Amino acid sequence: MQQKQLSLKEKITQRVAQELKDGDVVNLGIGMPTLVSNYIDPDITVFLQSENGVVGIDKPSGNQQTSTLVNAGGAPAGIIKGGAFIDSLTSFSLIRGGHIDITVLGGLQVDQQGNLANWMIPGKLIPGMGGAMDLVAGAKKVIIAMEHTTKKNEPKILKECALPLTASAVVSMIVTELAVFEFIEGQLTLIEICNESTLEEIKAKTEADFTIGQSLLEGIGKGVVL
Repeated sequence: MQQKQLSLKEKITQRVAQELKDGDVVNLGIGMPTLVSNYIDPDITVFLQSENGVVGIDKPSGNQQTSTLVNAGGAPAGIIKGGAFIDSLTSFSLIRGGHIDITVLGGLQVDQQGNLANWMIPGKLIPGMGGAMDLVAGAKKVIIAMEHTTKKNEPKILKECALPLTASAVVSMIVTELAVFEFIEGQLTLIEICNESTLEEIKAKTEADFTIGQSLLEGIGKGVVL
């Protein structure tokens, strides 16, 4: 049987899910990041925290889905065994107090200093940054899940963000359909080239300056097809 072709968003979120470890408390942002819940390893326990006051929220397509419980994006959701309902004060205390292991957010632009822009000006599709400013400041690891270029095929990984910033120097990792970047000692570093992509394509579609990770360099040196 022919395997189903994954969409760009599915490819990105499937790869992001590999970063989640057993016992992690994770916040998934609105939009593409919510798809990460579909690819969490069933052999591990990950507690998904939602700003509206749930720890252990079930993925939107879960069996416990009801019309009376929604996630932060307003989508129907359930709650896993052992989950908890909390008030907004406690919810944001978890976020601001550094108790979130990983947050996964979408991005409009990320630059080579790790600055993030993921909100638009009032009157546009996204009216404001919402809880993202708290999440990027409080989470131990910030993963940005986004397509590599805009609909006009313009780079989204830039030398310097042109849009208003959500926060400065907060991004830990960027996952796109083409590549995985990590900020290592403050340097934007390419650590993985995704299937059906090439180093040349990544360079052509990335404005930011970046280095190539040591393990990736070793693979290239051994003649690994990338």
